[in-house]
Amino acid sequence: MSVAVELRHISKRFPGVIANKDVSMSVETGTVHALVGENGAGKSTVMKILYGMQRPDSGEILVNGKAVHFKNPNDAIDASIGMVHQHFMLADNFTVLENIILGSEPKKGVTIDFATARAKVVEMAAQYGLEIDPDVLVEELGVGQRQRVEILKVLYRGARILIFDEPTAVLVPQEVDDLFTALEGLRAEGMAIIFISHKLDEVLRVANDVTVVRQGSTVAEVKSKDVTARQLAELMVGSELPQPTTHGDTRRKEITLALKDVSISNKGARDLISHISFELHAGEVVGIAGVEGNGQAELVDAIMGLRDYTGAIEFAGGNIDKLSVAHRRDLGIGLIPEDRQRQAMMMESPLWENRVLGHQRGKPVMRGFILDKKATIADTKVIMEEFDVRAPGPQTLAAALSGGNQQKFIVGREMSKAPALLVASHPTRGVDVGAQGAIWEELRRAREKGMAIVLISADLEELIGMSDRLLVMLRGVVTAELDPAKTTPEQLGSAMTGAA
Repeated sequence: MSVAVELRHISKRFPGVIANKDVSMSVETGTVHALVGENGAGKSTVMKILYGMQRPDSGEILVNGKAVHFKNPNDAIDASIGMVHQHFMLADNFTVLENIILGSEPKKGVTIDFATARAKVVEMAAQYGLEIDPDVLVEELGVGQRQRVEILKVLYRGARILIFDEPTAVLVPQEVDDLFTALEGLRAEGMAIIFISHKLDEVLRVANDVTVVRQGSTVAEVKSKDVTARQLAELMVGSELPQPTTHGDTRRKEITLALKDVSISNKGARDLISHISFELHAGEVVGIAGVEGNGQAELVDAIMGLRDYTGAIEFAGGNIDKLSVAHRRDLGIGLIPEDRQRQAMMMESPLWENRVLGHQRGKPVMRGFILDKKATIADTKVIMEEFDVRAPGPQTLAAALSGGNQQKFIVGREMSKAPALLVASHPTRGVDVGAQGAIWEELRRAREKGMAIVLISADLEELIGMSDRLLVMLRGVVTAELDPAKTTPEQLGSAMTGAA
């Protein structure tokens, strides 16, 4: 096979951080090449360099044997490189067709030639097993279908080298199978695919070759058939694979949270959530399963007081319906939001200022009515040490951290106050196996000490392993309650999609 893309000795330094130091990898045509490593290992940076979003300080990129120098993503696209981002970059109020051709519209005179574009998209979708209605609005699509649109976007622009950044992070098992079928079709067409993932079982299932990076450098390049997930984990972080499991029954008598017939209306359309009732005891983890967009986010908003709702919510035996978000937090409700950058951090502010967010009404952040900067900085250092947040110090801007280190900081900030109730929405999304294990261990310890936890996750193994009970949400309604000890990921996936 010929080499489609080669990275030679790529290095990249940011202020106070060495992101890449001598990263090399070689990707052949007609293969899937996985790139794995712990958070902060430099995976995202080197892929941004390949896609023209960053420029290397040193090193060389070769595409089909020729050295290239990309100033921006347009240069990479011109070199037949496409990137499917973890966070989809789609316009919800545009159709599938409009999203795919946006910026590359075929013209017929001075107007857009939609007929030609539609024919090309339909043919391409059928060719690669990515069939989708080109005229439906993106806002009406599920997560797996949105991902198809993202893939078709890069294929429409002629990409032959495809970068997939954590492509299965938000998919249920059936959608993962569909994605891997599509990847097999792309590979059979002679395309080169770079697959970034923290899910090592999926890496071994789909990849031909694996490059492992650690602390910014390439440490191994292996054939997937020659290694196990455990061996890959050891190469990445020097430890065995953690398991999402809880031990024993820690549920206590007292009820920490009770939802009674809670609904959120949607201006005459179907309720965003409808007549939800459940109780959560101290020392218990209730997992909320569902394909994204089926009411989980709105459920979190109701518990936190971020949306108006009908019905009643009680916390620690008292009604909290009329209480503000700040008052609910003061009572002992913690939150790990699903979107860390949009909902949980000020990206252009230092970490010590981010420590204040949501906790600006008590110690160690406040001394009376005055911000205690010295104490906040000291506490930020403690969080960084306890949760292995890898950054030069509390003055580091949040934007300079990798996604996984941002997530570890948020988890540490919320756990530091030992809330009675933790609403954890995708707490390990985008973190490596080492950080995943550390977060699971913190949740286990908190559960044993009596913390009640609402756990929302797209990782079905995490939901099954960490939960005492599972509630399934579909179209805003709780459609099933399952026993994690008797439920497989496939069964849970079927319940989530309504197939069960």
